[in-house]
Amino acid sequence: MVNKKRVNLPRVLIAGLSSGCGKTTVSSGIMAALRHTGLKVQGYKVGPDYIDPGYHTLATGRPSRNLDSWMLSHETVRELFMRSSGSSDIAVIEGVMGLFDGHSGADDRGSSAEVAKILKTPVILVLDIARQSRSAAASVLGCLHFDPALDIKGVILNNAGSERHWQWVKEAVEQNTGVPVLGHLPRSGELKLPERHLGLVPVAEEQELENILHRIREKISACVDVDRVREIASAAPLLPAVKPGVFPSKPVSVRTKIGVAMDEAFSFYYRDNLDLLEAHGAELAAFSPLRDENLPAGVQGLYFGGGFPELYAGQLSKNELMRRCVKQAGLNGMAVYAECGGLMYLAGGLTDFQGNKHPMVGLVPGWSEIAGGRLRLAYVSIEGQPGNPLVNSNDVIRGHEFHYSSLVQPDPTARSAWKVLEPDARAEGYLVQRTIASYIHLHFATHHAIASNFVSWCAGNR
Repeated sequence: MVNKKRVNLPRVLIAGLSSGCGKTTVSSGIMAALRHTGLKVQGYKVGPDYIDPGYHTLATGRPSRNLDSWMLSHETVRELFMRSSGSSDIAVIEGVMGLFDGHSGADDRGSSAEVAKILKTPVILVLDIARQSRSAAASVLGCLHFDPALDIKGVILNNAGSERHWQWVKEAVEQNTGVPVLGHLPRSGELKLPERHLGLVPVAEEQELENILHRIREKISACVDVDRVREIASAAPLLPAVKPGVFPSKPVSVRTKIGVAMDEAFSFYYRDNLDLLEAHGAELAAFSPLRDENLPAGVQGLYFGGGFPELYAGQLSKNELMRRCVKQAGLNGMAVYAECGGLMYLAGGLTDFQGNKHPMVGLVPGWSEIAGGRLRLAYVSIEGQPGNPLVNSNDVIRGHEFHYSSLVQPDPTARSAWKVLEPDARAEGYLVQRTIASYIHLHFATHHAIASNFVSWCAGNR
């Protein structure tokens, strides 16, 4: 239920001018610093990202959420924000890519700028000044003029080479734009978050992250005016109350039990997806395809999110008991839903970066292949195909893809789960008995019926 009394929640959006400028480092550090002062901090990430929210969760001790204004309606973005922020003292939203980057070059749909306007949230810019000084002021001035509707309230400088360097930039920015510089982070390898082929390393895999985040929090507290950040957030205007449209307005009793694959290989889930399933009557039971030998007792459905099965292909393959268990459950008619990494696990096998072949579950046709793969990164509009229990066959919904692998030797006679309408027309994914497996990621709030249909499907009522 949306808490209508907390429409005056302090909030701020941390944005940059490009990917790689240090948004996650600064955002997570500010969240941790605010938490260290005793505040209950709620973190958010703009756009379709699964990794950065893990850093927020580590920093705040609360599950981070995604706010995607292309996949979701503006009213849904407001509902998800209001619902999850009600018990917090302050919300910190990390932007995506550059401030104005979104679905296309034509407008700001899906961008950090759009989310800031939807939620009437002040913006703090993170500028990477490693290779510039006075020119940084021109970037800030450009943002101010590019969209005067934005409320840009401050700047944080990243990768400062020296005290003199960041003071030069501070002077230039403040004198030429009137926007205050709230502090800086020095150039330091100790503050760098670990990366690999799809971005940052997920929190589930990196044991050293707590120490790294501790160092970032200490540096933020020392070099950034966190009290001023809090003041900016506290000055955010009131938000209008919203009515529940995605979540049920009344409690729903448990109708089914769903096993959710959750370990280092499978960690890409929108927290709101899990909450929606529970709200519509699902009991969720986590299990590990890496280590467990059996599925959780009593499950009627399985949910495999994305992740990095390619990095754990050998271990996944060696766990034959789990592979056989999953395959048999699918063949026996259990509802099974898999996205991206989940599809790779359910396929016949996986060829890793080194060209090594690893047998997988074999519930859907084809092998996933990483070697020589090319990144596919796109928002997609899709239409459910006949037999897809999540939506009606004429329903058009929105999702996204983010993967290097591709399926080889697929079965051309197999039923597809989706018809992609945009950006390119094609069939996508598989419908095999009561299994849906696809490269496409869905935010269940993109369509009011997906979560309810999922639960009904697992319960055998759809």
